[in-house]
Amino acid sequence: MSTYGTIRRRLLGDSSSEPSRASSPNPTVRDGEAVTLVSTSKLKKLTQKRSKRRQWSVFGLGGLLGILIAAFFAQQHDVINLEGLMEFNLDTLFDAIPVGIVNDAKDITRHERETVNYDSFTVGLHLQSQGVKARHPVIMIPGVISTGLESWGTEEMSRQYFRKRLWGSWSMMRALILDKASWKRHIMLDKLTGLDPPGIKLRAAQGFDAADFFITGYWIWSKILENLATLGYDPTNAFTAAYDWRLSCEKLELRDHYFTRLKAHIETAKKTSGEKVVLVSHSMGSQVLFYFFHWVEAADYGDGGPTWVDDYVDSWINISGSMLGALKGYPAVLSGEMKDTAQLNAFAVYGLEKFLAKHERVEIFRAMPGASSMLPIGGNAVWGNKTFAPDDSSNQTVSFGTFINFKERNSTQSPANLTVEESHAYLMEHSETWYQDQVRGTYSYGVAHSRAEVERNAKEPRKWMNPLETRLPLAPHLKIYCFYGVGKPTERSYWYREERDPLINVTIDTSLTFGDIDHGVIMGEGDGTVPLMSNGYMCAKGWRINRYNPAGVKIKVYEMPHEPDRFSARGGPNTGDHVDILGRASLNDLILRVAGGKGNHIEENYVTKIREYSEKVKIYEEP
Repeated sequence: MSTYGTIRRRLLGDSSSEPSRASSPNPTVRDGEAVTLVSTSKLKKLTQKRSKRRQWSVFGLGGLLGILIAAFFAQQHDVINLEGLMEFNLDTLFDAIPVGIVNDAKDITRHERETVNYDSFTVGLHLQSQGVKARHPVIMIPGVISTGLESWGTEEMSRQYFRKRLWGSWSMMRALILDKASWKRHIMLDKLTGLDPPGIKLRAAQGFDAADFFITGYWIWSKILENLATLGYDPTNAFTAAYDWRLSCEKLELRDHYFTRLKAHIETAKKTSGEKVVLVSHSMGSQVLFYFFHWVEAADYGDGGPTWVDDYVDSWINISGSMLGALKGYPAVLSGEMKDTAQLNAFAVYGLEKFLAKHERVEIFRAMPGASSMLPIGGNAVWGNKTFAPDDSSNQTVSFGTFINFKERNSTQSPANLTVEESHAYLMEHSETWYQDQVRGTYSYGVAHSRAEVERNAKEPRKWMNPLETRLPLAPHLKIYCFYGVGKPTERSYWYREERDPLINVTIDTSLTFGDIDHGVIMGEGDGTVPLMSNGYMCAKGWRINRYNPAGVKIKVYEMPHEPDRFSARGGPNTGDHVDILGRASLNDLILRVAGGKGNHIEENYVTKIREYSEKVKIYEEP
């Protein structure tokens, strides 16, 4: 038996008959088992002892695992001779470990397994018992990065990857590790055209397989699909509108006819069911859908006319929608960094730089025009000036308004501290001409302060992704539900320094860790990826301003606090994480209620101060 198999058998027992999705058991008392009442103080002492034993259990098992991992890597590099260790009997080792430690390890592992594999069908079965069933056709628009990309190229350099995913599978990992140069050529778009490079052909995977799992075992939309199925949904009344998230919206239609096909899907769904459609979008998918609402109405584009959305769409479920961008997108295209790279230890940073250096990451991010849609929208009116930001808290020492900060300011590479607007200008000044042209010709990040300006922007496609420069559809019967997580620290501003690397002018100053600064990153409110202001402002206030919502579309906000289970790597059924929220039980419940025609019973739920912050944003109703 393998080492892994031995450890699994001794800690978990024989799991061959265990169902793949086991519901969390309820505590029960077995028949005939004696019940003893214990005082609160004694129970507390017992719990503390148990907790200490668990800590020692984790420590001991962690040490054992560390020895095995170290031994494995040592063998890989021929550092030591492991012939004797290979003959070592793990059963003998476990027999030598105190029984209490082994039992505690089993309890911890069992709880972790139950947390990760909580029954995804429970939410749907519960609503089914209440009479909720499939009513509206459902079309899902995934977020950035979550859609798999597969190769359809037949040139010699691409044949080895034919119909293999170069994004969103283990094939991606294999290609990246074994043939990085080839993987980069395939994943990056042409810098001048924003389309496929010559001889390369990557396309978004289609169907439910496109977005249910990122890689094997890492679910994204699968739990929502499972719950929808309990109400009677299947491929005849539920669809996934996957797209190549690297492309700008303009190029999505030009190359893939994405919006033409999405329009046809919606029209067909209504025709075959007799019901208007529910659209469910996540993250960047919400921005793509907002663009579609403009495209489908516009003459010479979708040609649907001003009533099309009202005629075909019942509801829009906006999950963690990055309507005003994601601040972490800025350091990604400026210096190839974000919190996840800035907070690595020195050894990990060395390994990352040797494998995929900052200048390579910058090149990749910039050669994906769709990613630049995530740059912050709204400028200083939303994100603050040098002394103030709407989401500043009373105990802050430095305002969020200075988005990019420099400890040492002594050149054009490290000027004075920068607001969001100034940071955008700085990015344009310190990037290649092809990237500048790409961004300026595709996106707009400003604010329209009058109804006349909003109406003019309806004819400018590069502004269709910006909800502060354009309006919602003229659809008085449309209902919008904004569901997003809160309470997870999220990147809000950064400290930078000059970089000696000639290919990268500046880098996050990871040496700064004091006060609110953690390795050069300052955290604010959000869902771990998208800041609260981006998730919540348009829903709580922006779309209640008349020029942005002239038809009076009804909007409901439901904030979900991040309450992760400490035993689950994905947070469990009460997570508020940006991606993991797709498996949250209460979110699944809300989605199913809207799809089943019961959305009118949903009450708003505010947990944060988003309404208070929104009143401080310098965007006002016209007199």
